[in-house]
Order: sequence, then C-alpha cells, then structure tokens
Amino acid sequence: MVQKLIQTQAQKQAQVQRLTQQQMLVVKLLEMPLTELEQSVTAELDDNPALESAGADDDTARDDIHEGGEDDGADDDFDAASEREERESALDDALAGIGMDDEMPEPVTPQAADSQSADYEEMTYGDTVSFYDRLKEQMVDVDLSPKQRDIMEYLIGSLDDDGLLRKDAGTLSDELAIYHNVDAGEQEIDDVLHTLQTFDPAGVGARDLRECLMLQIRRKPKSDMRRKMEEVIAKCYDEFMNKRWDKISAQLGYDAETADKVHAELLKLNPKPGSALGETEGRGARQITPDFIVDTADDGTVTFTVNGGNVPELYVSPSFASMVDTYRNSKGKMNRSEKEALLYAKEKVERARGFIDAVKQRQHTLYVTMKAIIDIQRRYFQDGDESDLRPMILKDVAEKTGLDISTVSRVSNMKYAQTRWGTFKLRHFFSDSVKTEGGEEMSTRRVKAALKDIIDKEDKAAPLSDDAIKGMMEAAGYPVARRTIAKYREQMGIPVARLRKR
Repeated sequence: MVQKLIQTQAQKQAQVQRLTQQQMLVVKLLEMPLTELEQSVTAELDDNPALESAGADDDTARDDIHEGGEDDGADDDFDAASEREERESALDDALAGIGMDDEMPEPVTPQAADSQSADYEEMTYGDTVSFYDRLKEQMVDVDLSPKQRDIMEYLIGSLDDDGLLRKDAGTLSDELAIYHNVDAGEQEIDDVLHTLQTFDPAGVGARDLRECLMLQIRRKPKSDMRRKMEEVIAKCYDEFMNKRWDKISAQLGYDAETADKVHAELLKLNPKPGSALGETEGRGARQITPDFIVDTADDGTVTFTVNGGNVPELYVSPSFASMVDTYRNSKGKMNRSEKEALLYAKEKVERARGFIDAVKQRQHTLYVTMKAIIDIQRRYFQDGDESDLRPMILKDVAEKTGLDISTVSRVSNMKYAQTRWGTFKLRHFFSDSVKTEGGEEMSTRRVKAALKDIIDKEDKAAPLSDDAIKGMMEAAGYPVARRTIAKYREQMGIPVARLRKR
C-alpha cells in the first residue's frame, strides 16, 4: 500500500494594534498619579537640555525679593545669568558628546507647594509604601525575564483593592499589546500569574474568592485539618458560602465537633488579602494627592479644577529651536560634523515637543473626563447623598467625551477627586443599574441604601429573611430578586438573618 503525504498550507491574517512611541508616552503619563508626574517632569527636564520650564517658582522669587534687602535685585540678575550660562554649557556639552552614551542624572524631586496657598488637601495614611509597592518589592526574589517582569508589573497594577485579579488572560493579553506593546499569550500570562500567587500575603492574585481561599489553605503545613479545609472548599463551596454546615457535614461525613473545628479554621482565612497590607482601609497606604478639586457653591453651582501640583509650564529651549531652524535653512552648506550636531539638537527638540504635547493631552483627558462625570452626577455633587448617584458606566462617559472606554477606565481607576463630601477615587462615582417595572433605570447605590435602611429598622429579635426583605423592597418600589438581595447584603458586610438575631 502506497501512502500519500499531503502537505497543506494555511494562511491566517491577523490584525495587531501597535502604539507609536508618542502614544505610549501619553498612556504612561495618563496612568501616573500627580506626584509621580511631577517627578517624571523633573527627570525629563534634567535629561533633555532642549526642554525648559518657566513660572514654577515665580511667586516664591517675588516673595524673596520683597522680604530681602537692596542687593536682592543684583542677586536675582546673577542667578538668571548663572542659569543661562548653565544652559549654554549644557548645550555645548550635549553637542560635544554626540556618539557617546548620555549619563542619566539623578532626578530631583520638586519641593512641595506652599501650604498656605494650596487649594487642596494631601492625605497621608500611615507609611508611604503601598500594597502594590510591597508586591513589586517581592519581584527581586524570583527569576523573571524582562518580558515576564513587564507582565508581572502589569498584573500587579491590575489587581483590585481586595488583591484579586478580576480580568481574564485574554483581556490582559489585549491590554498589554495595546498599551505597553508587549506581545504576551494567555499561557505566558497564566505562568506569571502563578508566580504572583506565591507572593505575600497569601491569596493575592487569585481570580475569584474560591481560588483565594484555596491558595491560603495550601500555604498551611500538610495536616489532616488542611486536607479537610481543602475538601470543604473544593466539594462544598456553595454550601460553605451559604453557611449550610449541616449539609457539609452530611456530605463529607463530619461529626459536629469536626465540622466546628474546620469551620473555625476557615473563618481565619482572609477573603481580601489586599487589605492585609492596608491599601483598602488606609493603613500603610500611600499619600493621596487629589487630581481634581471639585467645589460646590451654596447655590448648587458645581465647578472644578484639574490639580496641576508642582508641574511647571514647559517650553522648548530657544537655543535648541534656533539651531533646528538653522539646520533647515542651511543644511546644504554644512559639513558632516555640523550636520550631526544639529541633527542631535533636532532629535532633542522633537522629544521635548512630544513630551510637552503628552502632558497637555493628559490634562485635556482629565478635564473632559471629570466634566462628563460632573454633568452626569451633578445632583450628588450638590448634596453628597450617595442615593442620588445615577447609573453610570464607563461607556456613558466614553460616549459623552469621545474617548476610548479603556482610557476612561484608566482615568477612573487611578485618579482622585476632592469634593465637599470627601476625597474619592473616580470609580466611586460609577454605578450599575437595575430596572424598575416601569422600565426606569435605578442606581444600585440607591437600591443598597434602601436595603440597608430596611435591615437597620428590623426587629433584631426576629430579623427579616431575604424573601421578606424582597417583598418589602418591591413594596417600596425596588423590584429586585432574592439572590440580588443576598448579593448586595454580602457586599455591604451584612450577615444572614440568623446571625443578626440578638
């Protein structure tokens, strides 16, 4: 019998989105909190002699002149002359060093603004090392390739306040490709995620609560108790979540004493490993500088400003700009070394202009996003009542601003707004909706407020069941299912009826 070997070729066309260097810079600056942006601007000013700043210290300089003696004017002239000389010297050094590796200077952190003139409040809770920083510190203890390190940093940044990873590998793969130009497959991401799940605190990086509990159990020394705990979570998770220990005991063959011991050990597990390092509760968290200052007047008028912090006004150095003009007009008459010098200057100017444009685009994105949020949630900003928060999702803001949903997501996750009612993440102003029988959309915040009010007023000697609460909610105009009641109750940390009995 003759066997035929047939070879076939298949051609697959795939479209992969790649960001330009400028787009990546815009995304990077957009993600930065204000304090980090200030440091980035300072570092760029130190590294690029074609980038200069103006007006950052004008008020301070004027105050010093006013308080000083007659020689202050001369000192000011001397300082200005010295600064010009330093700039010219930097230009000469840069041109002389073409072809050599530039040494990156140590960035200098800008001084804090005068507290008396500041119109915002900086809130510091505990030490200045955040939950995310502590996870990044543990990266030095594992062997990671540069690509794996990029993936790990993105995974850490994608964790929610509970320390869990709510995004699937496919979504993470797309985001890494679009925003960081990292081509990572789902398997690569899963491999790095498994490494992240070995970090402290135990349970961090889990994709759901079940996995979170199981990760913590597996950190415990091997014992019969550990085996029983794994057994409960693996085989009776739904019963465990609903506190049905009679069914768990019957299914696994535990006597009452064993069930109580296993139950007690499981209650020691932390469903929110992110809070173990204080990020969600404010203990050991980083300093929060609001990105927006929202002001509500007594007549209900709501205004806001984008907090510029200590970021100075940036412009391209006139010396470098004139050199670029010279190159454009006279490049035909120049020798090779002159062309190389001026091409270097041209590259620095283009980099400076790109950085300035990225900073401006960041400010514009922040402005239009906050304006849209205030337009939608104006009533809340007027009275501070969370029940007045309208249903609002990322898509609503994206449609109103013309921005991409992913851009709105990044702004809402990373930025804070100082309001008359407190300082909140922008994510605080977002809320899903439920529909009434009349088809009206209602914020879940409003539903939760009504649910809490009913439970607060119940007879603690005979607490209401979820079914009874459902009936009362419907009578009040909130038509929600019993399982929705249970879900919202758990989210607010309210136990079941039998545990509320006093």
